[in-house]
Amino acid sequence: MNILETARTALRAVTTNKMRSTLTVLGIVIGVAAVISLMSIGRGAQAAVTANIESLGTNLLFIRAGASTQSGVRGAIGSASTLTLEDAAALLDSTLAPAVKAVAPQVQSFAQVVAGRQNTNTQILGVTAAYQSVRNYPIAEGAFITVADVKNKTLVAVLGSNVAETLFADTDPLGQSIKIGGKQFKVVGVLKSKGGTGFGLTDDMIVAPITTVMSRLSSQRTAAGSQNVQTINVQVVNSKQTDAAIEQITAILRERHRITGEDDFNISSQQETIDTLQASTQVWVLFLGAIAGISLLVGGIGIMNIMLVSVTERTREIGIRKSVGAKRGDILLQFLVESALLSLVGGGLGVLIGLGVSHLVSGIDLGGQVIETVMSADIIILAVSVSAAIGIVFGMYPAYRAARLNPIDALRYE
Repeated sequence: MNILETARTALRAVTTNKMRSTLTVLGIVIGVAAVISLMSIGRGAQAAVTANIESLGTNLLFIRAGASTQSGVRGAIGSASTLTLEDAAALLDSTLAPAVKAVAPQVQSFAQVVAGRQNTNTQILGVTAAYQSVRNYPIAEGAFITVADVKNKTLVAVLGSNVAETLFADTDPLGQSIKIGGKQFKVVGVLKSKGGTGFGLTDDMIVAPITTVMSRLSSQRTAAGSQNVQTINVQVVNSKQTDAAIEQITAILRERHRITGEDDFNISSQQETIDTLQASTQVWVLFLGAIAGISLLVGGIGIMNIMLVSVTERTREIGIRKSVGAKRGDILLQFLVESALLSLVGGGLGVLIGLGVSHLVSGIDLGGQVIETVMSADIIILAVSVSAAIGIVFGMYPAYRAARLNPIDALRYE
């Protein structure tokens, strides 16, 4: 018997008991739909994490001070006071660091901010003019910190969107005065809202000239007496030159700090952060897929059950086919094709339903967190392949049992 005739016979057998076949297929449909929809939600979460990090800037390196040691106890990375404004300026030397495109040092402090009768306790970030482009801080209204502001230690501030809302509500904050740590600052701009990214909460902070913050709010100094910065943000020319930039920066800072042993600074890349978080979310995506895969296993058990019933009901048919020349391989193939057909039909319907569910849940707001889904071909291929494999695997035993029936005993079966 050729494969085409076998497929026709399988189709007739499946459609003979429509209700039973429909209920059998339903398990596969639910399993495939669950795999596709849940994995698309997981992929959407991965994409959202990557987008949030990249919204803070592209091709970034973060240089932080090393760990301090006090009374024999080693602190966390960044606890030492080793980086300075002069270090940041040295990294802009194109002859020593050609892979570096821009540099933006920063210092941070927390202070009470007062505007009229309103007040809030928030982070104050001291930055340079380059910080806006390096860290991708778009302005909603007004202007950002300028080179002149940094040079003259001007008492100006740029508010995060949430801070502006808290302090001024419906009033235009531009040109208004606020008190930061008891000092009068003029509001020159408001940052465009980025939402709570979890990486600094940019809407809930105030930006001021780095020199102003150093002289008025934060006066940490290095062992040599220079004013300390917590972080130096470096934008690399392009992602392919990240490793080269790290080598160049390391060489410059080691020479400036006269280091012969362990570095007193730490360099991390934006891509490292993305890779780490994606690895974490990938475990979650696979976990969701595994949970959904349980439905497929249940569907496979349903296929095995219905095929065993089918073998029992068609024992005489099998005996007749064998008596007229059908071989074991023909019988085995027929029942395998039937089980594979059931699983493939269920897989196809499951794909359509899974795509629909994924589309419906995309954009739903759950407590301020918007669900985003990402559909890719590999998810669909995986779900359909697994459903087909389940149909063959779980149909193997019923098919083997049918193929081994003795034709004489099968003809006698009532």
